[in-house]
Amino acid sequence: MPLLSPETTGIVVVSLLLVWLVLGAHIGVALGLAGFLGIYLSVGPDAAFAQIAAIPFGTTNSFALAVIPLFILMGSFATVSGITTELFRMAYVWLGALRGGLAMATVMSSAAFGAASGSTIVNAAVFTKMAMPEMARFGYDVRLNAGCIAAAGTLAALIPPSILMVVYAVITEQSIGKLLIAGIVPGILTAIIYCTGIYVLARVRPDLAPLANLKFTWADRFEALKGVYGIMILFSVVVGGIYGGYFPATYAGAVGAFGAFLIALARRKLTPGSLIGVLKEAAVTTSVIFIIVVGGILFSRFLTYSGLVTTISSFMIGLGADKYTYLLCFVVLFTILGCFIEPIAIMVMTLPVMFPVMKEAGFDPIWLGVVAVKLAEIGVLTPPVGLNVFVVKSSSPIPVTLGQAFAGVTPFILLDFLSLGLYVIFPEMILWLPNLTAP
Repeated sequence: MPLLSPETTGIVVVSLLLVWLVLGAHIGVALGLAGFLGIYLSVGPDAAFAQIAAIPFGTTNSFALAVIPLFILMGSFATVSGITTELFRMAYVWLGALRGGLAMATVMSSAAFGAASGSTIVNAAVFTKMAMPEMARFGYDVRLNAGCIAAAGTLAALIPPSILMVVYAVITEQSIGKLLIAGIVPGILTAIIYCTGIYVLARVRPDLAPLANLKFTWADRFEALKGVYGIMILFSVVVGGIYGGYFPATYAGAVGAFGAFLIALARRKLTPGSLIGVLKEAAVTTSVIFIIVVGGILFSRFLTYSGLVTTISSFMIGLGADKYTYLLCFVVLFTILGCFIEPIAIMVMTLPVMFPVMKEAGFDPIWLGVVAVKLAEIGVLTPPVGLNVFVVKSSSPIPVTLGQAFAGVTPFILLDFLSLGLYVIFPEMILWLPNLTAP
């Protein structure tokens, strides 16, 4: 028997959730406790204990979510194999001599590595250690360096394989394969927009990115291209398999992880010690993600079982507002939450309520997935809790303050909103490629 009405329970639970988050509780634990308490108060003790007993096993036993640890493992093997270093070297040789070229090289190599990692934080950490000293050596402003690396890391969330796309697909019951394919064009577009912005900024403010005195022959450039075969193989296998309908996304994750393992083995970069390190890193990262997903699903079950999802959705749809008004609300909600909460938590908290509203308003679920991922990734750049910015600051071998890093990332946030505007104006740039894939 319910102890409180759904509306009263909602106020109590959300208030407690905010207090727990302010006090520094782990987001997954806070969501799980809030969900359990909400079900306990609004539905009953039996339902609450049944959900807390079933959800952890059901989530970790999910075939669809099995792709997450596989993509993480794929990225770990790719890092160990030295693919990252070769990608940066290739971009460095081709773009380094341009004004702002070293920052552009960071963006493009980070975008390419996103085809193997699927994690924005991994991208940011890896390229901070690799690119920050090189840009500093040629006199690049530390603000531009930090902002460029933090923003470029978010490309891993768009370019497949993307963990956030998988989470969105599972929550909204959409095709994982189509969502992964849908991120290709927006990811490439964002990388181009970043590079264009860097070039313009370097022309307007030459002191931020002095012209590097680098001389490379065409022979050097073509020689550097040999280093990208590993990432091209992985990308072709994963995306080609999904696009051609040869296997579903979960199988593609397994094939990609095995392919990255073979590349690391062929390059003799895989020792018993590094293999244990790769497996341990993948297990820890997977565990952190699944704690958030389990807690988020428990919280979303509370929203559903208590009737709050239906109540809120019906209320919003009943307003009869223009579809773009709903989109504006969606953007504002994700942007505000992104200032305080990490991307996966935003997804599991908001989509159970907002997805039915946005779908009823007439937005394509696949298109909305790309927009949601983009908005969630903007959150890892915005203060006060910009995860990628904190990762760059803590990983940097060059001294950089949080103020400098947040100042440097501001132009890239503006460029991200420019990208979002293009998604709205030209939705087919997102949809045409997944619409060509096998059902």
